[in-house]
Amino acid sequence: MLKEQRLDHTSEPTLQDLGEALIITYGTDFGVHSPTWISRFTDMTRQAASYRHGRVLLAGDAAHVHPPQGGQGLNTGVQDAVNLGWKLALVVNKTSPSSLLDTYHAERHPVAARVLHNTMAQVALNSPDDRHQALRDTMTELLSMDEPRKRFAAMMSGLDIHYDLGEGHPLLGRRMPDLDLVTATGPLRVFTLLHDARPVLLNLGEPGGFDITPWADRVRSLDAKYVGTWELPVIGAVTAPTAVLIRPDGYVAWVGDPTRLGLADALTTWFGPPTAT
Repeated sequence: MLKEQRLDHTSEPTLQDLGEALIITYGTDFGVHSPTWISRFTDMTRQAASYRHGRVLLAGDAAHVHPPQGGQGLNTGVQDAVNLGWKLALVVNKTSPSSLLDTYHAERHPVAARVLHNTMAQVALNSPDDRHQALRDTMTELLSMDEPRKRFAAMMSGLDIHYDLGEGHPLLGRRMPDLDLVTATGPLRVFTLLHDARPVLLNLGEPGGFDITPWADRVRSLDAKYVGTWELPVIGAVTAPTAVLIRPDGYVAWVGDPTRLGLADALTTWFGPPTAT
């Protein structure tokens, strides 16, 4: 990335523009040639105050813009769309009340705000003066250590996102790991279960421990086993749960056991009221 001297450009950047910017910055254009892609961007940082206004919903670049450091814009926008998509489908199909759409803003707005915050920090790190060079040197030293590197990697990849769904198991509100499960019909990866965009109640305890018949038309129930360590980004190893309710976007909406405390509430909150039997 190079900082241009002028801001009044009205056309797409050219190879000549790139060469001139390299000469100004480094004293040479390094013989640059045959670029695959050249783009111009600013350090603008903006976020919509609300992602929902009645029937109008904002996602991706319409909801937030920021410099492209770390390549976080695409990931954030796609996760916006996935978070919104399954909720919108339930409301459009009259399975859930329209209030479900309010959780879209509640969950995704803080995520984008954090992305904007860290991209602004990265812009500051790119400033050319001696004080910012000292800051870059300090950050480089920090990122040579395992713990800071893991935290920054999880933040920039979005793997450390934690939606506030209340107190409980560390999995609650976090992305479900893509485990290699063993089922009655053979091995299966967790994310394969989400390909049809339906929520899944994954029972890892004694088979047949859950009856979710009133939600069977919209929630899949599966008995499975997993032998191995449960590990989450940044947090590390966590206690293996007995059962998890996984939303279509891959985030865990409930963690529990066959006593089923809170399960009916979680099913109703995220996937609509039970069907009368």
